[in-house]
Amino acid sequence: MKRAISLISRVITIVMFSCMLLFAYLAISSKFTGGKPNVFGYEIKTVLSGSMEPAFYTGSIIAIKPVQSGTTYKPGDVITYKLQDGTLVTHRVKEVNAAGEEVMYVTKGDANDAADSEPVSHKNVVGSYTGFTIPYVGYAADYARSKTGSALLLIVPGILLLFYAAISIFDALRQIDNKEPADLSQ
Repeated sequence: MKRAISLISRVITIVMFSCMLLFAYLAISSKFTGGKPNVFGYEIKTVLSGSMEPAFYTGSIIAIKPVQSGTTYKPGDVITYKLQDGTLVTHRVKEVNAAGEEVMYVTKGDANDAADSEPVSHKNVVGSYTGFTIPYVGYAADYARSKTGSALLLIVPGILLLFYAAISIFDALRQIDNKEPADLSQ
């Protein structure tokens, strides 16, 4: 029983410490990249619609590789581009039209019936989908960006760490109390 509790205690400590390091890394890297979460050179984006299902679902997070040259994509590639109002869209390239130095992409969401109404200029492409997605984590990420969510992400782990520390201290005190006093008559 004690081994199981000790193992669970170690696992909880490792998981909490790993999460703390990951959150610290993401917070620091997002400060340096202007608020864009960046992991090992890839930007993390949240999927806000179902237009690309089943490739990735609403609420998922995806990793995109920031664009080096927006003119190198071919049909079948999944790109993320910026609309005129600043909204980011991730759709699949269906057709590439080149006229001189200008490259235009006809895009379509996998779940959509028709191609997007406006072709996308290579200048508006911000990156390409890398194939990495985690379903539904985007809901939590968006909530974490809210004031309530960020407060909870600070308070709840703090309370859990305090609770864990209190349990560890009481356990250590109990072990000290249960030890027999040493025989000093020898």
